[in-house]
Amino acid sequence: VQLQASGEAWRSLGGSLRLSCAASGNTFAPYNMGWYCQAPGKQRELVATITNGGGTNYADSVKGRFTISKSNAEITVYLQMNSLKPEDTAVYYCNFKRIARQVDYWGQGTLVTVSS
Repeated sequence: VQLQASGEAWRSLGGSLRLSCAASGNTFAPYNMGWYCQAPGKQRELVATITNGGGTNYADSVKGRFTISKSNAEITVYLQMNSLKPEDTAVYYCNFKRIARQVDYWGQGTLVTVSS
């Protein structure tokens, strides 16, 4: 599985941004997709996930501000990021999880910088 995410972006406090990540290769279902982030000096952590059936899960820090969605036809996952804060600054990684074998695939990472 190969994951191609959108490029790095800069926003100001309160701004919005939409990340996308398209999967290709052996992307047969079932699978989950999601977004994780890693800020400087910190471990990678969950931002949001969306299951094969469309169920979603969010980190508390982004609830009400970020929305994850997907296109099954295009095998693409999106992350709509609203009301951005400087603490959202991080590298965002797209994740594709093959459910049957619990195998994870990762995108190359997208740097998002939010200035105050």
